[in-house]
Amino acid sequence: MRIGILCYPTSGGSGVVATEMGAALAERGHEVHIISYRPPFRIRPASDRFHFHRVEIPQYPLFEYPSYGMAAACAIAQVLELNPLDILHAHYAYPHAVSAYLAQRMTGRTPFRVVTTLHGTDIMLVRQDDSFSCMTRFGILQSDAVTAVSEFLRGCTQSWFGVQKPIEVIPNFIDPSRFRPRRSHRRRRERRIVHVSNFRPVKRSEDALRAFYLVRRRAAARLQMIGTGPELDALRALARRLGIAEHVEFMGESRHIEHVLAQADLLLSTSEFEGFGLAPLEAMSCGLPVVATRAGGIREVVEEGRTGYLTAVGDVEGLAERMIALLDDASLARKFGCEGRARACDLFSRDRVLPRYERVYETVNAAAAPAVERRATHA
Repeated sequence: MRIGILCYPTSGGSGVVATEMGAALAERGHEVHIISYRPPFRIRPASDRFHFHRVEIPQYPLFEYPSYGMAAACAIAQVLELNPLDILHAHYAYPHAVSAYLAQRMTGRTPFRVVTTLHGTDIMLVRQDDSFSCMTRFGILQSDAVTAVSEFLRGCTQSWFGVQKPIEVIPNFIDPSRFRPRRSHRRRRERRIVHVSNFRPVKRSEDALRAFYLVRRRAAARLQMIGTGPELDALRALARRLGIAEHVEFMGESRHIEHVLAQADLLLSTSEFEGFGLAPLEAMSCGLPVVATRAGGIREVVEEGRTGYLTAVGDVEGLAERMIALLDDASLARKFGCEGRARACDLFSRDRVLPRYERVYETVNAAAAPAVERRATHA
């Protein structure tokens, strides 16, 4: 199949999964076209069936607020001129599914089917600004098929938007051969805790620093903060105020996060809302125990008491206590790590999840074929 993937290029879970999906689908023999406003940060050289197309956002004095959504629609239309697509996979209902719909109308026909995957941020926007609601709902309803990365997110979508459209749950995935345990059994003097974030308020990364501050009072540890985002400077300042700056490493975006995880002792996630929880899954696949908040879809990834510990959102003391418990008990940490690795491989491996997307593509294409035949007959 000829598949277009419209996504954001940033380090959030949707962009990472979309990029990894594109590379994997190309490996499986599909022709894949990634469409984004810059090369996604985890994009890797793949086969000659894997292509990147840039969304060019116009800069014109009259347009005080350039429209990314319209620019994305134009980029899709331009791709179609030379690369007819069977499927356009939109990662986010708004703006990407809406952009796909506009591209269909701009071409004067329906040259491709739209599959939309909901990741969480697109749905969460409704809570922050009601003006997004109608466009998000429109994107969902105009898609030929809709998937969500967790049961939690499917429930939120159906409840908040009142849509009856079927939404299939297909979780995010990892490549177990890439995300695998590699740690030395030699015990380091300073333990390593990893926190992955795009440093937006919903990630509550200040809680990660405050919990780590409590851990440092009882254990020699280092916090590795991976990612970038609008709160980065404020987090650096908080680390200085707490007197832990020398023990906190801000590492920026990491294309090879598996190497960092493989040398760590546990992963800390502090989000207020997660559609899924890709970072905990990647950590589990690397054999790390996870300490996280009970934030939406993350409860479908981390099995409490078997692969990690979960606390209430904002419970800084609880996060710290559970981290200390795992740092103090090596056998418990290993047990959680082994259980997490098994769960990641059994339920969320790339080879298990990707065929489910391929079946969705095949289903919408098969449904489209009779309509095309009817139009040809009446022409």
